[in-house]
Amino acid sequence: MNPTTNPLLDLVDLPRFDAIRPEHVEPALDELLQAADAALERAVGPEVPLDYDALSAALDLPGDLLHRAWGAVGHLNAVADTPELRAAYNAVLPKVSELLTRHAADERLYAKYKALANSPQAATLNRARQRVLANAMRDFVLSGAELQGAAKERFAAIQHRLSELGQAFSEHVLDATDAFAHYADTGELVGVPQDVLDATRAAAQAEGKDGHKLTLHMPVYLPVMQYAQNRALRERLYTAYVTRACETGPAERDNSAVMGEILALKQEEAALLSYPDAAAMSLVPKMARSASEVLDFLRDLARRARPHAERDLAELRAYAAAELGLPELQSWDIAFASEKLKEARYAFSDNEVKQYFTEPQVLGGLFRIIETLFEVQIKPDSAPTWHPDVRFFRIERRGAAGDAAPELVGQFYLDPYARPGKRPGAWMDDVRGRWARPDGVLQTPVAHLVCNFAAPVGAKPALLTHDDVTTLFHEFGHGLHHLLTQVSEIGVAGISGVEWDAVELPSQFMENFCWEWEVLRHMTAHVDSGEPLPRALFDKMLAAKNYQSGLQTLRQVEFALFDMLIHADREAGDAARVQQVLDAVRREVAVLIPPAFNRFQHSFSHIFAGGYSAGYYSYKWAELLSADAYGAFEEEGVFNPAVGRRYREAILEAGGSRPALESFTAFRGREPRIDALLRHQGMA
Repeated sequence: MNPTTNPLLDLVDLPRFDAIRPEHVEPALDELLQAADAALERAVGPEVPLDYDALSAALDLPGDLLHRAWGAVGHLNAVADTPELRAAYNAVLPKVSELLTRHAADERLYAKYKALANSPQAATLNRARQRVLANAMRDFVLSGAELQGAAKERFAAIQHRLSELGQAFSEHVLDATDAFAHYADTGELVGVPQDVLDATRAAAQAEGKDGHKLTLHMPVYLPVMQYAQNRALRERLYTAYVTRACETGPAERDNSAVMGEILALKQEEAALLSYPDAAAMSLVPKMARSASEVLDFLRDLARRARPHAERDLAELRAYAAAELGLPELQSWDIAFASEKLKEARYAFSDNEVKQYFTEPQVLGGLFRIIETLFEVQIKPDSAPTWHPDVRFFRIERRGAAGDAAPELVGQFYLDPYARPGKRPGAWMDDVRGRWARPDGVLQTPVAHLVCNFAAPVGAKPALLTHDDVTTLFHEFGHGLHHLLTQVSEIGVAGISGVEWDAVELPSQFMENFCWEWEVLRHMTAHVDSGEPLPRALFDKMLAAKNYQSGLQTLRQVEFALFDMLIHADREAGDAARVQQVLDAVRREVAVLIPPAFNRFQHSFSHIFAGGYSAGYYSYKWAELLSADAYGAFEEEGVFNPAVGRRYREAILEAGGSRPALESFTAFRGREPRIDALLRHQGMA
């Protein structure tokens, strides 16, 4: 097997996404797994001296090839799922999981790293390398390297099973989302925006059907819930959405047992490592020092938000009863009534705003902000992709000398639109990290930026809601953290090595620009007239910025509390217990209780399949950091390049090379405060 016959082995530059086929997966991964095993055996032997560079050359080069090839397969599994690719992915998943678990807990390698950490050379390493070494020592322990005999075997078996269960959970959510379709006639869709009608009609026609194809993908589901006057239709879609992958649907897509087994295994894993519970184990590599600190933070935020949420709900109920004929507000009425109240109070609708956010204008405006503040240039680039809608870009910085060629900083793929076979949501993932490789090559970073916006229909450009725009800026914040790093140690470059509860700082920081007039006026153009967003409409948007912020804050606190408590619950091990914990959290903090059939947890992929277990609080934790960081721009000038440079150097370029609190303090000159977060959310 060689690169000319198998594109997964051709990793000198960018992945050949257009050439990768399911039949390539297992042969390529088998070869790379064998190479990684050979590298481990060499690294632990006498041939490789007790030296940082020697160990990196022995282990990291084959390890990076494996990471990139497996990453390409995993990425395609998320954005271009087919039965054949899924089968190929699942055939290799146990092999990859077994190797990663075994290597992470190898006693011989752990002993060699421990000897290196205690050697005279360790004190001479630069700060980034010392951080890599410290993280490695911590991760060996968390990976079971100090376990012996049956305990070590059981730990490895748990890792293998958890990887299978996470994949199964994700597949069940995707399949349940894709499986639903309701073909509505035009009469059922009174109130639904025209662009959604056009897209759903086109989807039905593509299948040779009449009417409009309604799905549970966000570009269809959300506007129907916001605008459809047909209450029965809203109830139908809501019920389908909140019961995805649960016991009321097909047994083969039910996540009930999957959730229970994941939680039981995480508790067993924690016990093997001598932690009281899975939450305590999860927090070891994070900023927060204990579950109690996180719970205190969340409950304090809930206490501050509750009066605002109670007022939000009381106003919504009163309006729905008086103006909409809805004396008993149900969960499927919330989005509809909220949109109507917002239109009445602020005299605009999300759909009206959307007409100004054409995708080309939004991207152009986003790129100008990045170029202005962070002193780089973004240019179109070319690379093989997995779908015709995917675009590719490069980020450059001016050469050191005035006439020097531009320096390549990084590159990224942008996959903006929802489609069948693509996982719901939005995310950033790495293709490769920045790295001064032992073979003398400087590897520049590459990222995936994935969203699920409504695709353009006909000759018109795609239209984004303001929430879509915020999502795009959010994911670009993650991307910039990965791409602008100047750290060249792969283990702490970009997002690598950053505490999980600080990873959302750069992403949520970027969202703030979506509320600046000087940003929006230059990144909007009405889809028909080409006119920019009127200042009067922006002022209405700004007035409505914190509309229902109390309800929204409590909802996020609810998710985060549930996540932390379910992972701190040593009795969690079945769907009934999960429901009990969620019900208790809702009684404690929620002002809006969903119907008993709601099974939100069965599709909560963040914590059961996305790496956020006992970490969902990170969104609110990092929002405090990001709001305070943006405060420096508010104080010194939103488009002040000097502030942008300071932020870039202190936070984005530093990556994981030092503790996140240290990076924040280097930028802000002090530790973070909650004031800016409360002010930004209208709860000061």
